[in-house]
Amino acid sequence: MAQQSIRFRIRPDGRVEELVEGVQGSGCEQLTERIEARLGTVQQRQSTSDAFAAPTSAVTPEQTLSTSVS
Repeated sequence: MAQQSIRFRIRPDGRVEELVEGVQGSGCEQLTERIEARLGTVQQRQSTSDAFAAPTSAVTPEQTLSTSVS
């Protein structure tokens, strides 16, 4: 199984970008939902090609999203 990771980039304007790697299918949202709830409102969600791949485990897609810190 590939290593799974979540990377965060905090922009000067307070936006937080989150990149999930090593996850295929649709479980990325489940993996990150508690973190996103703490960060604030999700303004944008952009799925990568891994989001459309058949899942190889219970966890799923890579996504990049932007949130505003409340």
